Amino acid sequence: MHSAVMLRRFCCYNGASALSPTSKKKQLVFMGSPQVSASVLETILNASKAPDSMFQVAAIVTQPPSGRDRGRKMMPSPVAQHAIDRGFPHDLILTPERAGEETFMSNLRALQPDLCITAAYGNILPSKFLKIPELGTVNIHPSLLPLYRGAAPVQRALQDGVKETGVSLAFTVRALDAGPVIASEKIEVDDHIKAPELLELLFNLGSKLLIDELPSIFDGSARVKAQPQDESKATLAPKLTPEESWLCFNEDALVLHNKVRALAGWPGTRAKVCILDSSNGQHSVLELKIITTSICSHSNIQDGDKDDVNFVGGALVFPCGGKSSLKVLELQLPGKKVGSIRFPILRAFLAKGMSTTSSIELPCDKQAQKRSIISQYYGTISQRQTWLTAKYPQNANKQLKDFKMNRLIDRVEL
Repeated sequence: MHSAVMLRRFCCYNGASALSPTSKKKQLVFMGSPQVSASVLETILNASKAPDSMFQVAAIVTQPPSGRDRGRKMMPSPVAQHAIDRGFPHDLILTPERAGEETFMSNLRALQPDLCITAAYGNILPSKFLKIPELGTVNIHPSLLPLYRGAAPVQRALQDGVKETGVSLAFTVRALDAGPVIASEKIEVDDHIKAPELLELLFNLGSKLLIDELPSIFDGSARVKAQPQDESKATLAPKLTPEESWLCFNEDALVLHNKVRALAGWPGTRAKVCILDSSNGQHSVLELKIITTSICSHSNIQDGDKDDVNFVGGALVFPCGGKSSLKVLELQLPGKKVGSIRFPILRAFLAKGMSTTSSIELPCDKQAQKRSIISQYYGTISQRQTWLTAKYPQNANKQLKDFKMNRLIDRVEL
């Protein structure tokens, strides 16, 4: 009579089975989605392979595949792709649409996780989820909580021009980023660092902080030492929107410089310039993606209209509010690659005696939007006067008066 032999695969990656009665390692579930989360996952996976590791990765939870690139081909999230590249079992990479799905919750309970770690997961965790891991859920948040709670802490901090920021480890509660803080670490913020670079820096720092704090989380002492957040000091960091990408040159140059840094990557920052030939009134409008900027002295601007954009020292210099000036060092022309300031097209325009006028951020009101476009794209009053005097020498003043925005409103498309 043959004895029955049952084979059961290990439930966890690179370690003993969670079902093994002799296993003492904690079962950890990692949750994240973007590329910065993939770097955190790499640190966790490497730590789990150490001979003295106290944990093993039971599963990875990430956003479901989405259409990316021009072909809109369905692609796994960066975290999922990184896990696949590392040889993590495909059936342990979970991709629920929502963290509250019953099938997902059932699968998670079956894993019996001791701890969940989140790093830019991008999904709301319901109360029933938070009850599953015995030791709780810990989030790596790239700000010094309670500052900048929300979806875009790094971007909003850069937009505010902060000189100091950091990363926090906090227990997750139902309220947004409001759980007790286990540990945090501060860093100084360089005046020229952009959001993608700062995000990567903070998540790398946060992953190391997590590995240092895991022993206290596993033995329960982290719960004791974790500090409640001061609600009176809490600030919010709402998610970014594409509408925020327009630059308004009526604002101070420092405000715009910080905005360019904050919105780098997505959604980016944009500006429209009007190339105006004062001899015949012809004009063309260019939409520019502003990539890299710096602050310069207003005295660097050449003589000309207060709205003129100039080439100074290898950069485009935009006059801004408060008698400040913004240097554009890198930009992207329509249909072109990102490049430094060479601009053969714009230089050719300027060589023909054309002046450039910066546009402003469009107001919300439709009529106001059209008036704003007209006032920017059709040049300054002095430029209109020069053109109209040449074209209508007998009644230039009347023509200028008739050159009302109202006559042009219906011709402007939004």
